[in-house]
Amino acid sequence: MSERRNRGWYGMLDKDGFVRRSWMKNQGFPDHAFDGRPVIGICNTWSELTPCNSGLRELAEGVKRGVWEAGGFPVEFPVMSLGETQMKPTAMLFRNLLSMDVEESIRAYGMDGVVLLGGCDKTTPGQLMGAASVDLPTIVVSSGPMLNGKWKGRDLGSGTDVRKFAMDVKAGDMTLKDFMATESGMSRSKGVCMTMGTASTMSSLTEAMGLALPMNGSLPAVDARRMALAHMTGKRIVEMVEEELKLSDVLTKASFENAILANAALGGSTNAVVHLLALAGRVGVDLTMEDFEIGGEIPLLVNCMPSGNYLMEDFCYAGGVPVVLKELSHKLRAANTVMGKDISHYYGEAECYNRDVIYPFDAPRKPAAGLRVLRGNLAPKGAIVKPSAASDHLLEHEGEAYVFETIEELKANIDRDDLPVDENTILVLKHCGPKGYPGMPEVGDMPVPAKLVKKGVRDIVRVSDARMSGTAFGTVILHVSPEATAGGPLALVRTGDRIKVSAANGVLELLVSDEVLAERRAEWAAPAPHYTRGYAKMYVDHVLQADQGADLDFLVGKDTRPVTRESH
Repeated sequence: MSERRNRGWYGMLDKDGFVRRSWMKNQGFPDHAFDGRPVIGICNTWSELTPCNSGLRELAEGVKRGVWEAGGFPVEFPVMSLGETQMKPTAMLFRNLLSMDVEESIRAYGMDGVVLLGGCDKTTPGQLMGAASVDLPTIVVSSGPMLNGKWKGRDLGSGTDVRKFAMDVKAGDMTLKDFMATESGMSRSKGVCMTMGTASTMSSLTEAMGLALPMNGSLPAVDARRMALAHMTGKRIVEMVEEELKLSDVLTKASFENAILANAALGGSTNAVVHLLALAGRVGVDLTMEDFEIGGEIPLLVNCMPSGNYLMEDFCYAGGVPVVLKELSHKLRAANTVMGKDISHYYGEAECYNRDVIYPFDAPRKPAAGLRVLRGNLAPKGAIVKPSAASDHLLEHEGEAYVFETIEELKANIDRDDLPVDENTILVLKHCGPKGYPGMPEVGDMPVPAKLVKKGVRDIVRVSDARMSGTAFGTVILHVSPEATAGGPLALVRTGDRIKVSAANGVLELLVSDEVLAERRAEWAAPAPHYTRGYAKMYVDHVLQADQGADLDFLVGKDTRPVTRESH
């Protein structure tokens, strides 16, 4: 076994070793804590401004118990916390900043392995991106989903139902009083959205990629078994350090492909695309938009909102991710895991306890429902659509565009009674990509115009360079790349242009001649940036496009060199 990393911090019998040990001892740690045992960093994104992660303080204690039991030395440290529901202009703007915080904290401190405590949408990918760039033994514990929402005897799903209710209010089918009454029943416990939104998708995919222990994806936040899982994770990370099992030993091309397949079967979030692409860039795996096409023919197996009827609590009780992996076993790639065993060990004994929640592969809830990659002159580098949450009849569609140049223009006009749109119109929203907003917010699921909602229309085709929440639904074409602000063809679309969409054939075409588009390009000028200082300026200057994961160009890759210079 090679010499442990922490010796360079705590093993030296000189002034620098004295300083580090002595100052740590002011917290009551005894001499033998510094005897060379594995030092385990617990990277915690707890914050009261991130309600999804508000239970992570308790889970950190569970991890510590497991670390101590296995003979390690646990040290908890905070990093930036990204509250999806609380941050403006969008938490995605700060995902890369979190990754920098995580990377530099791990590199600068004397830990041998790290446990990532996250949950809310951007915390899990941001933490993994940062950890991948240092490449120590690493494992994830997610905060877990909230309990099912409840109101008037029915279950409520985070994000998904609030969108439905908002349309019902607009249509006059729900009173404002009832709408407001659902607010308190929606979020009944600590934890992330209990729909298959981005948070639950990413915690499920960490499990499917072998980056967390089995059942990490679905155990409710307040279930005692999640605390037990945290304890066992603490025990396992010490073993991983002793085995020298690094993050790069688990994050292989095969594990990314398994995540793509699992995301399709789960009806998982479209946001998984930008997060997996960014993570692959950090660890040096060649993952492209083309790789996501392997999920296109995978059927939808999980009956969870927004692509179904149930919630994460039900998914857990039905058997969770291990059952899904078992149903996909003939498609999955052999891949290593944090257990030091192939992914098949995650589902070997899995049983399904409710076939209305998790369907068998040969009798799925919906066939060929995985994310589809679309291309054409409107999206030369790709766009995506989520068939499992879309209207089948709109996945093959041609219609006239109605264009909103900015989000402010959309909000000011979308519910005008005289808005010249009908159910065949394709709404187009520009300048909401990585550079344009900035941060690529979750506004791609534009509201259905009030005049159409009142006629009973609940879905129309929408196209943008933005993202949408994993809890959202509809025939929404997202991540158009290059984005409008970067001069992509989306910038040239005008109201009245015809657009063709074919999910089956992977097509997104602007039916305008090359000559006309060339004339428009000659007239086009990039909008002025929204920020001229601080992190946001750095982000706009260096962010990559959606098809490359929207990481910062100078963060791609990793740096595993030891830190040799002292601070005193």
